[in-house]
Amino acid sequence: MTDLIGDQTDITAAGDDELTSIFGLPDEESWQERALCSQTDPEAFFPEKGGSTREAKRICTGCEVRTECLEYALLNDERFGIWGGLSERERRRMKRMAI
Repeated sequence: MTDLIGDQTDITAAGDDELTSIFGLPDEESWQERALCSQTDPEAFFPEKGGSTREAKRICTGCEVRTECLEYALLNDERFGIWGGLSERERRRMKRMAI
């Protein structure tokens, strides 16, 4: 059975820092879990066309993970909703200006 899981000494010989960089800290929360929007009504972040984005953007202003959220939206080409305090149109404009 050791053939299937490999040599266990490889795992135990690895330093704690190496394992942490691979798997993260056991109790580490993801940025999504720390986001203020995870504690509020998601409808504010996905308004109907023409609906107000003011409340969502206000919440984003005080959020500690705003940068991570915006990076995620830009990297994953999120087309709907408020991410990192910006609407889809604002994110599109930001991408165009970066090119």
